[in-house]
Amino acid sequence: MAPKVKLPKPGELSKIDFKTPATDWMDTPVEFKPGTYCWGAKEKDLLTLGLPNPRQWSPADEDWKIPEGWESTILDGIAERLSKYRSFKIFMDICVRCGACADKCHFYIATGDPKNMPVLRAELLRSVYKKYFTKSGKFLGRLAGARELNMDVLKEWWSYFFQCTECRRCSVFCPYGIDQAEVTIIGRELLNLVGLNIDWIAGPAAACYMKGNHLGLEPHAITGNIESMVDDIEDITGIRVNPTFNRKGAEIMFVTPSGDLLGEPGVYTCMGYLMMFHELGLDYTWSTYASEGGNFGFFTSNETAKRLNYKIYAEAKRLGVKYIIGGECGHMWRVLNQYMDTWHGPADFLEVPVSPITGTVFENAKSTKMIHISEFTADLIKHNKLNLDPTRNDHLKVTFHDSCNPSRGMGLLDEPREIIKAVCNNFYEMPENTIREKTFCCGSGSGLNASENMEQRMRGGFPRANAVKYVKEKHGVNMLANICAVDRAALPALMDYWNPGVGVTGVTELVANALVMKGEKERTTNLRFEDLPGKGGNE
Repeated sequence: MAPKVKLPKPGELSKIDFKTPATDWMDTPVEFKPGTYCWGAKEKDLLTLGLPNPRQWSPADEDWKIPEGWESTILDGIAERLSKYRSFKIFMDICVRCGACADKCHFYIATGDPKNMPVLRAELLRSVYKKYFTKSGKFLGRLAGARELNMDVLKEWWSYFFQCTECRRCSVFCPYGIDQAEVTIIGRELLNLVGLNIDWIAGPAAACYMKGNHLGLEPHAITGNIESMVDDIEDITGIRVNPTFNRKGAEIMFVTPSGDLLGEPGVYTCMGYLMMFHELGLDYTWSTYASEGGNFGFFTSNETAKRLNYKIYAEAKRLGVKYIIGGECGHMWRVLNQYMDTWHGPADFLEVPVSPITGTVFENAKSTKMIHISEFTADLIKHNKLNLDPTRNDHLKVTFHDSCNPSRGMGLLDEPREIIKAVCNNFYEMPENTIREKTFCCGSGSGLNASENMEQRMRGGFPRANAVKYVKEKHGVNMLANICAVDRAALPALMDYWNPGVGVTGVTELVANALVMKGEKERTTNLRFEDLPGKGGNE
């Protein structure tokens, strides 16, 4: 394991060189600079997941310990995916290199590296496809943009496919609708065929496979953590909420990313769930087995993602619930809305979600039988079912980060904003070209939110941080809200680095701060035990 690398100062990282390299992209070698890449996957995690070539290795080593004949393994993998995924062949053939996507990637904007242009990142794979799967590439070679598959190419793939966060911002601007995230997904699947993954993906995926969540929390740890939150809620409100676990016959099963069960600021979002559900008298239960809404298998391969996704529905069936509510997560919702039906078919053993409070039928969840907490909460607010005091958040000037997967992956754009406006009096949007469908990524998604690649993360998050800086300077914004556990884990470091003084919160935490619960004592602090405006509870 490499020693800790000192992170350059913001002034250094903000000096971006967009000068074109002196050599052609095919002749420019990849550089493995400490702080800009993740550690390789551990042998034990690859063994747990049943992935090929488990061994100890390091990207910094010359020898990556790839098995003999690996070239055939990769080429056979490409052939299999060309026959299996029609979209893959279309994406390989249809790109006209117009460059519409070139300056849309946060990693290109922040590094100036041409291979981080989505069009060129895809070309890393497309050039091999051309060489072995097209007549022009076989006969004309480099003249047709084709090249041989060798170890240098493989290392280049690993470097750049693990610099893409699969955020799909580039796809919004592509006139042909090429989903570059799908190209990255295929690239990572091919790398996995020879045992090339990263520690911060394989580790959480293996933990989820064995324990039901990315953090490896066992049932007693989950219940213990939630009981600690219950104690804090009682200290703040005087009310003892009573969550249930693994209760058969409940109307609703609730699943949230495990980041909300351990660590700040996620635990405050989880406290918000507990308070709101208690106030509503919701008939729901937690599962300590399907205890993860996220899916790091999605950053590994479709098959691994499929295995991890099914635990949610298997548990819902075992408990006999009617439908599922999911917490504030990102890729959980892209997986659910764009892949789940293909993997498992409609969840017909569940019912179409109907709010027991408002009677709203969530027709959009007719197939998945699962709704996002923001949809559920926005519907409650629309029907005036929550007693809210937004002045409790008056010390906050809030902006909202559209998390990539809920926004571009499922179109959840208005509901979080409606919630924030109902619970906060001071809300300010970032510039139009940095939000909603055009939102910038946090720079740490798709498994890149490790610690050893902090320079890479701070660069990747620079465009988002720059938009936050704009509203901070113009409006005094001091809180960045979001509906994604990876964002809640990644954005605090990003804000501390680029915009000191700006905090990070889940939307449901803001709801809980404003929520006036029946029978509560006079509240003097928010969920973080900070004084409410004008209360001075800690003085």
